[in-house]
Amino acid sequence: MSPILHPTVPAGAYDDFLPDALRRARAQRDWTPDDGPLPALYVSHGAPPLLDDGPWMRQLLDWTQNLPKPKAILIVSAHWERAPLSLSAPAAHTPLVYDFAGFHPRYRQVRYDTPDASALARRVAAMMPHDEPVHQHPRRGLDHGAWLPLMAMFPLADIPVLQLSMPTHDPARLLELGARLAPLREEGTLVIGSGFMTHGLHAITPDMLHKGTVPGWSSDFDTWAADALARGDVEELAAWRDRAPGMPHAHPTPDHYTPLFITLGAGGDPERPVRTAIDGYVLGFAKRSFQTT
Repeated sequence: MSPILHPTVPAGAYDDFLPDALRRARAQRDWTPDDGPLPALYVSHGAPPLLDDGPWMRQLLDWTQNLPKPKAILIVSAHWERAPLSLSAPAAHTPLVYDFAGFHPRYRQVRYDTPDASALARRVAAMMPHDEPVHQHPRRGLDHGAWLPLMAMFPLADIPVLQLSMPTHDPARLLELGARLAPLREEGTLVIGSGFMTHGLHAITPDMLHKGTVPGWSSDFDTWAADALARGDVEELAAWRDRAPGMPHAHPTPDHYTPLFITLGAGGDPERPVRTAIDGYVLGFAKRSFQTT
């Protein structure tokens, strides 16, 4: 039986992780203009059991500890598909969105109280064309595709965080949207696309859940994506529905795959090879995460 799915103490691994994570986070050096643009990130964000996976949380923390601490974070999550473009509520301590069910109540009680992000909201809105206004949502908080990985990546919760909705799954349009956001990186804002490199929930099996067995559709898709990303082959990545092995099981819906086009667009040159920060599998799903170079 997987301890990730059936922990003795729900989110107990996070409780164990937090003291050292906070110590390291307090020592992180702040970004300055001399650092140059921050990379753009694509993170496989997992689900609430991420808080029961100590090694994965440490991978996420190690990744961001190798970067200067950003001044702000803008994140596009698989879990907010909305057009026209919308921004989450920027007020400090806006309640989180607990957009999941079937887990222990502890996971709906965690908090990630970030500072006011109004300045970032105004900046993002100003970057969009006049014929594509941005809706400022007055109440919507961060969903689990945002707050869950950020709890491990930036555990102090002292960085303004704003979420931007994903208005389409068209790769070309998402690359264009990412390119509009690219100047934020030069200002110390970290741009993140949050999904999951494979996300075939409908095809999950008992062996995946309890033994961590990796099905061929998951490993084949992950290998294909890793190769295309390493070559900067955006055309191949954009044709994932027709060319990627493991389909349609790896992504029966596009929402967890397409945030990577935001990342590639925001990176400045979508055809530049990326650097993998995290690979491997959890419950049979590929947790590949990367940053632009």
